[in-house]
Amino acid sequence: MLIDKNISTPLYIQLYENIKDMIDKDQLKAGEKLPSIRSLAKKLEVNNITIVNGYKLLEQEGYTYSIKGSGTYVKPHNYGLDTPYMEDGDIELMIGGILPMSKDNINFASVSPTPEIFPVEEFKQSLVEVLDRDKGNAFIYPEINGYKPFRESISIFMHENYNMNIDKDEIQIISGGQQGIDIITKTLISQGDCVLVENPTYSGAIAAFKSRGAKIIGVPMLKDGLDLEVLNNRIKRYNPKLLYIMTNYQNPTTYSYSEHTKNKLIELSKQHNFYIIEDDFLTDLNYSKDKKTPLKSIDNSDQVIYIKSFSKIFMPGVRIGFMTVPQKLFKDIIRVKHTTDISSSGFLQRAFDLYLRKGYWKKHIENIKKVYTNKYNIMVKELKKLYKYGVTFEEPYGGLSIWLKLPKDIDSIDLYNECGENNVSIVPGKIFFINDTIYSNYIRLSFGAVSEEEIIHGIRVIENYFKKTYKEDNNKYLPFI
Repeated sequence: MLIDKNISTPLYIQLYENIKDMIDKDQLKAGEKLPSIRSLAKKLEVNNITIVNGYKLLEQEGYTYSIKGSGTYVKPHNYGLDTPYMEDGDIELMIGGILPMSKDNINFASVSPTPEIFPVEEFKQSLVEVLDRDKGNAFIYPEINGYKPFRESISIFMHENYNMNIDKDEIQIISGGQQGIDIITKTLISQGDCVLVENPTYSGAIAAFKSRGAKIIGVPMLKDGLDLEVLNNRIKRYNPKLLYIMTNYQNPTTYSYSEHTKNKLIELSKQHNFYIIEDDFLTDLNYSKDKKTPLKSIDNSDQVIYIKSFSKIFMPGVRIGFMTVPQKLFKDIIRVKHTTDISSSGFLQRAFDLYLRKGYWKKHIENIKKVYTNKYNIMVKELKKLYKYGVTFEEPYGGLSIWLKLPKDIDSIDLYNECGENNVSIVPGKIFFINDTIYSNYIRLSFGAVSEEEIIHGIRVIENYFKKTYKEDNNKYLPFI
């Protein structure tokens, strides 16, 4: 790479043209990492800003993509719907399982179910019956807090499934879990307020908190929930307004909170006067005999704002969920909900109400648990074959994902790109972490959107990467056998 300081062409343009030419001639391959800014600046004897500007222009022109905390990578020439290489703008889409992929892609990235198990016929019956019964009334605006009979059905549902006594007037219908997080954030958070979150966590929540100018502080996750010692220290130091958590099959770690940790959280929220947002979308998917219950079921002081989305285990396109609302926040929540979208679809609320009342939901959960239990068992069996490469994981016995810890000499981004070249989509763990202060070299594999055969083939692709890395590329022995 040549930089001529004696000509009039700016140095960063020369750098851009040099690297662009190398990419066009395939001297730099798709997915290859460019040198760090500091090392290249030193090598070329130029300022760091020259490299920064050159890299920025390459990214703007579509030749590279950057990953925060990792570096700058060569983008494939045909980047588009069929190429799952990661770039910053794709991160949110990938976490939600909607990163554009080819139809032949083995999709370990999505936590949504496959359309084959959607309860289409039962829900169609509910939709038709509502139309026949309510006619044009099915399409009028419901109450802002939700269609009253639907809120009654949810109240009964929560009592029967989780032994939670939630009155219909404490319930706010929402258009999916993300909207619930957004509404609470707009209601409670002002510029500079502190929000504590699990680290790692769901980045959609982080985006909502950042949009209000919140100061976001991560608390490390342990196998039984938040690290209580660190949590105590950060509560005292930052005086948080909110704590955001997922108590059962947490995303991405898949860990579930112990009863001890849950009781301690309630105690701390009372003592320090902060609200807890409990985001729940997977409690129903329990594959063991140990019953899982939400934190809200032991909340006797209205400190927990409970959000439940039906979308992920029902049909993702039916954006229906609810949250519980503390009495003193009710008016503010209603106002924010109204300014967001006036109200959630009245037609869908009426249909889902009927769906619950007819017992279809219970039948659906029983059906999908059978499907997912089989997939889960196959996934765990196949992943145990990776133990010899230093991969470890905790068996969650529920949910839709497995959280794999990689050995230190394997980079999750490199593995992501290698899988992409072989039409397998995974999620690098780094994108879930608030910062790099703790070990973040994980990957999340989800099995909701793949067949049993795809699970076996996809994990073979991952294993082949380990074989190549340890035996072919670096001539390493396997110290884990």
